[in-house]
Amino acid sequence: MIHNITYRTFVYGTEDEEKVMTSISYLFSNSLPEKSITEDHFGNKIIVLTDKITKKRTNKDFIAFLNDNLSQEDKTIIKNELDRRIDEKGNLFLRFDKQLAYDETLKLTYSGDAIHIRIKIASYPVSKENAINVAKKLFNFL
Repeated sequence: MIHNITYRTFVYGTEDEEKVMTSISYLFSNSLPEKSITEDHFGNKIIVLTDKITKKRTNKDFIAFLNDNLSQEDKTIIKNELDRRIDEKGNLFLRFDKQLAYDETLKLTYSGDAIHIRIKIASYPVSKENAINVAKKLFNFL
């Protein structure tokens, strides 16, 4: 029911890369992200950490993790915003607070300082409506 899950986060010059890795490992315990380095507008180094998870078991475990660990408030937000969080290609977009993930707290955020997650939902034929229907089967709160 899921093709893959990708995530991306940034390590800014004021952050400790190991702490950001701890935040990632809270969400994805066995992930070894690819690292690339870029610069911001002022020439400060930014590390970009990304990974694409394609193993069915890992994807299933992540969905179970979300079902078990999202607060009721965040579940309600996703339910109310589901139509805006899924695109026409069946991608579900979520952002989780990177700082709180370090403390093993799962919290949605609208901030850019987050772990950005894209869940590619498998639906046939590919459409937003079909992806929403599959999402409602995947998540126990929709």
